Amino acid sequence: MSPAGQPPTPVNPDAEENASPTGSADPATDRSTADGAGAADRGTADAGGPADRGTAGAADRSTGSGDESGSADRSTDISAEVPVDPEARERARVRAEAAAYQAENRANRAKARTLTNMFWALLACFIVVAFLFVVTWRPKEEKINAIPYTAQLEDAKKVAPWVRGPAPMPAGWTATSVEFRTPEQSPITWHLGIITNDRKYVGVEQSNVTGATFQRDELGKTEDDGTSTVAGVVWERKKLLDRKDETALVLTGSGVTTIVVGDAGYPALETLAATLR
Repeated sequence: MSPAGQPPTPVNPDAEENASPTGSADPATDRSTADGAGAADRGTADAGGPADRGTAGAADRSTGSGDESGSADRSTDISAEVPVDPEARERARVRAEAAAYQAENRANRAKARTLTNMFWALLACFIVVAFLFVVTWRPKEEKINAIPYTAQLEDAKKVAPWVRGPAPMPAGWTATSVEFRTPEQSPITWHLGIITNDRKYVGVEQSNVTGATFQRDELGKTEDDGTSTVAGVVWERKKLLDRKDETALVLTGSGVTTIVVGDAGYPALETLAATLR
C-alpha cells in the first residue's frame, strides 16, 4: 500500500523494456551532442573575439585620428593667434630682392667674363695665325725667262753697224726680250729688254731715225730733266709723263737715235749706257 493509501500500480516489464530506448538517451549520443554544443559555443566565442578586437582597434584609431585633428586644429589656432610683424615681412622682402639682385649680378659678371674670354681667345688665335703666316709665307717670285741675245746682236750689226748692246752684261742682269727690224721693215729699229738684279726694267731702243718722231713713239710725253755724262758722252735726261717712275737717257748723233729707258732710275740707266758696244 502506497503512502497515499492507494494500492501500488503494478509495473509491466514489457512497458519498461519498451520505454527504455526512448525514455533515456544513449550515453554516446549524449556525449556527441555535448561535444557539438561545446564546439559551437567555442566557435561563437572565437568569431566574436576577432570582431570585438577589430571593432576595438577601429575605435582606437578613430580616437587617434581625432587626437591628430585636434592637434592640427590647435596648431592652426596658435598660428592664427600669432600676429604678423610688418617689419619682419618687409625685411624678408628686402632680403629676397637682394638675393635676386646678387644672382642677376653674378649672371651678368659671368656673361661679361665669357665675352672677354672669347675676345682674348680669338685675339690669341689671330696672333698665332699671323705669326705662322709671317714665318712661313714667301712672296711668289715671278720667273724670269732669260733669252740669248748675242747671236741676234751680231746679225743686227752686220746689217746696221750702229746697233749697240751690253758687252758685258752687268752682273745679275738678264735679257728677256730682243727684236731687230730689218731695212725691209723701214725704219730699222733695235730693241733689247733687260731685268736688273733688283727686278727693275731697263731697255735699249735704237733707230736710224733722228727726229722727234721716234722719241715720241717710244717715250710718249716727256720733259727735260738735265743731263748725264757717261764715258765722256753727254746724254739728255728725260722724265716720262705718261709712265709712272720711268726715266730715259737719250743720245742723238750720226743719223742714229739711242734711248736707254726704264724704271730702275738714272744710276741703272747710266750703268747700262756705259756697257753699250
